[in-house]
Amino acid sequence: MPNTLYNILVPVDFTARSKWAIAKAIELANTFTCNIHLVHVVSSFAIPVIGSDTGYVWSYDATTDMEYAGKKLALLKAQYENHLCSGGKIEISVLHGHPQAVLADYIDKYKMDLVIKGLSRFNLLHRIWSTVSISSLARKTNVPVLAVRSSGLISHFKKIVLPLHDHVPMRRIRFAAMLGRYFKSTIYVLSLKKDNGADIPILNDTLEIIQSLTTIPVQSFILEGKNLAKATLDFSKKINADLIMITSMKEYCLPGLWNKITQKLLSYKSNIPVLTVDHNGNEL
Repeated sequence: MPNTLYNILVPVDFTARSKWAIAKAIELANTFTCNIHLVHVVSSFAIPVIGSDTGYVWSYDATTDMEYAGKKLALLKAQYENHLCSGGKIEISVLHGHPQAVLADYIDKYKMDLVIKGLSRFNLLHRIWSTVSISSLARKTNVPVLAVRSSGLISHFKKIVLPLHDHVPMRRIRFAAMLGRYFKSTIYVLSLKKDNGADIPILNDTLEIIQSLTTIPVQSFILEGKNLAKATLDFSKKINADLIMITSMKEYCLPGLWNKITQKLLSYKSNIPVLTVDHNGNEL
């Protein structure tokens, strides 16, 4: 996990949600003096053909769409580059292929430190797809993915919420500490109350690690409830949090059968920005 941000990726689909993501990227780029990469992926698709051995052939020429997207990206760059005031640059790229795979390759090739995705305000189907995409991209690339809506365009992360499940989340801790130092934040560490009233060792362990990494304030809370995602969201609303940090684990899905089927992470429902930071096998 880096000690700062150098490169931020914003997948662009030329809708309002892309503009929300770009606006948040501009804010962070001006804070961390980093570069923004605006990337649009022209999807590939196949159509059935009678008599074909496979039943499908690739019959789509993406050249025209890629040229058109390149012009639109250039306009976005011209529109936003004057908002960068700390020395960072905006890079633009138009790529072709399966969006998830292409973005994962780009993230790895150009060493992205953060991905920012804008979420739709009203479109339920897009919310389902976006949430799954965020979860999958975070797992596949091991790079944090920040989900924002128009309501999440604040210029700071003063109150950072860090919910805990069953392990000490080292990658989230380091990222929270890094953000906290820049924004002079307070970190709120949360855990659900045990049914038997037993102590929660990971709560104290996490507090000690955060305090060893930074001098920013940190507070811990034990919450009532059965579902960690719902309890976290309720707490975050109560304190007017600026950022929630989770992983893509099922423990951060909201309750309900439909939510479980669609893997509805709390980023799906939260108007507060949600950062998905997947853990790796080296965490405690």
